[in-house]
Amino acid sequence: MTPNTISAAAAGTWLLGDLKVNRIGFGAMRLTGNAPFHLGTPSDRNRVIGVLRRAVEFGVNHIDTAAFYFSRLRSANELINSALAPYPDDLVIATKVGPARDTSGEWTTPARPDQLRGQVEENLRQLGRDHLDLVNLRLMGQDSIAEHFGVLAELRDAGLVRHLGISGVRPEHLAEAEAIAPVMCVQNRYGIGARAGDEMLQECAARSIAFVPFFSIAGDGREAGASGAESKQVIAVARAHDASPAQVRLAWTLQQGEHVLAIPGTGNPDHLVDNLAAGALQLTDEEITLLDSSGHHAT
Repeated sequence: MTPNTISAAAAGTWLLGDLKVNRIGFGAMRLTGNAPFHLGTPSDRNRVIGVLRRAVEFGVNHIDTAAFYFSRLRSANELINSALAPYPDDLVIATKVGPARDTSGEWTTPARPDQLRGQVEENLRQLGRDHLDLVNLRLMGQDSIAEHFGVLAELRDAGLVRHLGISGVRPEHLAEAEAIAPVMCVQNRYGIGARAGDEMLQECAARSIAFVPFFSIAGDGREAGASGAESKQVIAVARAHDASPAQVRLAWTLQQGEHVLAIPGTGNPDHLVDNLAAGALQLTDEEITLLDSSGHHAT
C-alpha cells in the first residue's frame, strides 16, 4: 500500500456524541521527544509539526492529547496548535485531566475536583480553543470519581467542554459517571497479551460507548515505547501479511469491535504511514484466535 492510497477512513467511523471520527486516530504523547515528558532528547519541532499536518492530510480527525504531555522544550498541545490552527471543522481533539506536573516536569498530587477547571482552561489556552471537544477524566487511584466527574459535567453545562469520557477505570466507575452525565468514551490500557480490559470492552459495546485502548503498540514499554520484544504469534501474522508487528497489533485492536478507536502516536513520518495503513489490514478469524493466545504480556 503506497502513501497516496492510505486513508484514516479505511477502518470506518464512529460517533463520539455528535462528532464523527475515523476509527484510527493519533495520540500526541510521543510528539515531545524520544522519551515522553521531561526525559530524553526533545523532538525536532519542524519534523513533528510535519507529522501532524500529514496525519490530517491522511484523514486523521481524532487527536488525543493532554496539557501534561510536555518535555523540557516541547508541549504537545502547543505543537498541535502551531501545526493545525485554524483547525479543520471536522477535527476532534480529545484531552485528559486529572494527573498533574509542576513546571520542572515532576509529577505532583493529582488534581482535586476544584482544580479541574484550571486544567481544562490550561488545555484551552494551549490549544487556542474556546471549548474542548472531549475531555477524559483520568482515574488517579481514587475509589469514587463522582466528585471529579461532577465538576467536568458542570464545565460541560457551562460550554467549556462538549463531551466527556473517563480513563483508567473499572466498570463501577463507568456506572458512577453515567449517573452524572453521558460518557462518550473510555480510555483504558488494553492490547494483545493483556486482556484484563475485556470486561470494559464489552461494557462499552453494550452501551455504544467508544473504547479507546492505549499502549496497544508500545506493549510493556508503556510510555517509553515498544521494547523490541515480540511474541511469535504476532511475528507469524505479520509475516503472513508482509506487515509490521505494530500494524498487526493495531489491526487486532480495531477488530475487537466497531466501537474501538485506535490512537497510535509517533513523531516519525514513516511510522505514521505504517500506523495508518493498519486500518486497512484485515485479519482472519484464525489469526485473531492465534493472536488471542499470545502469551506476551504487552499491551
